[in-house]
Amino acid sequence: MSDNRSIRIAYIGGGSQNFGWQFISALSGEELQGTVMLYDTDKQLALTNEVIGNKMREQETNKSDIVYIATDTIEDALTDADFVILSISEGTLDEKINDIYLPEKFGIVQSSAENAGPGGIIRALRTIPSYIKIAEAIKEKCPDAWVINLTNPMNICLMTLYDVFPEIKTFGSTNEPFASTELIADFISKESNLPKVHRREIKTNLVGINGFSFFTEIYYNGEDVMDIYTKFNKNFSEMGYEKHTNEFKNNPLASGNLVKFDMFMRYNAITAADDRHVAECCPPWYLSTQKNAQNWKIGMMNSNYMKRRKLELADAAKKLMNGESELKTGYAGTDVVNQIKALMGMKNLVTNVDAVNKGQASNLPLGAIVQTNALISKNSVKPVVSGDLPEELMILAARQISNQKILMKAAKEKDLDIAFNAFLNDTLMTLPIDSATELYKEMLSGIRAHLIYYCN
Repeated sequence: MSDNRSIRIAYIGGGSQNFGWQFISALSGEELQGTVMLYDTDKQLALTNEVIGNKMREQETNKSDIVYIATDTIEDALTDADFVILSISEGTLDEKINDIYLPEKFGIVQSSAENAGPGGIIRALRTIPSYIKIAEAIKEKCPDAWVINLTNPMNICLMTLYDVFPEIKTFGSTNEPFASTELIADFISKESNLPKVHRREIKTNLVGINGFSFFTEIYYNGEDVMDIYTKFNKNFSEMGYEKHTNEFKNNPLASGNLVKFDMFMRYNAITAADDRHVAECCPPWYLSTQKNAQNWKIGMMNSNYMKRRKLELADAAKKLMNGESELKTGYAGTDVVNQIKALMGMKNLVTNVDAVNKGQASNLPLGAIVQTNALISKNSVKPVVSGDLPEELMILAARQISNQKILMKAAKEKDLDIAFNAFLNDTLMTLPIDSATELYKEMLSGIRAHLIYYCN
């Protein structure tokens, strides 16, 4: 970096119409200068974000001096980068729909198919080859850069980066726990008759894995507030807690928090991840049928939502391009920009990260990717020692970790038969072997274009 506030960021997946816009907005609220190099396999999407990003410079509320440039190749984007943001979504819309609907034909219900479930396994298999190429390019073009991963399946992505480039400086960043801390903040506000408690005022002890992490301690103003949470958890354990009644029926990202409340009563730990991800890491307690999922008020990803969302984002992009609308300055729903500032030495930050377990999650396997809080400071990410995950939850987390190791072995040996063992071992897999084999073959057939790596 030329100085402590000038940065060069490579954004891989730089055509993102979700986090990409959030990132542009968040950067615009900071007094930073530099360049964001946008690379996407769909160059037009990257060019769109180049225009949208540079339009932010014209806004009166903009504080940054950031130039956005779309690149033709990933190597152009990565060359001499200080930071790399990885935010890709591997696969076509039809492939992502198949992740959910092919298992459902066989009676397996999934709520997201991002990290777990048969769909999560298939998503991992098609993502690994791309991440191998990304890791190789980072090793060549910017080996000293900090790499912040946002892509799911999170743990598989990070494991692939480390496997290809063991010295890489990387961690996973997710806003997954934010909704849970906001819920806790709401409960504190209600109990204390305070107008608003912000999620950042809630301090936690976080331990688990991406999609299946838990708060084992919570504090507000230095005081333990688990008793307050327990009271509200009990009060809402049957009806649920929603900001908008029945939103989960039309919004797959919403829920009634009933899984969260049920898990707390069983294990005395608060799910930091949202209901749709936690449910997929359990046996089909909450996802045995679509009706069961609805009874638990779990938002379910579906083809209608995915198709509608794609059209909505395309329309939003046109309006942002032609000036009919504009991004707000200073989006606060992500910690990525704060993480970058902390790594630059501009502040210290404690936030959640996904990182290699070096003992911070004491009863999860060393070397696994785990989720805890971490202290981020200049050129440093130090995970906070978070103790044990409750034993009953540890067993479920260990099963996910085991499957991730099997998938990495399959990728290394280019053996899809090994990957089938992970498919069989998934917590939602209830089929006999012959039916599971049929489903696996059908799902692989749907992603043939991504399987060339495994055939070489």
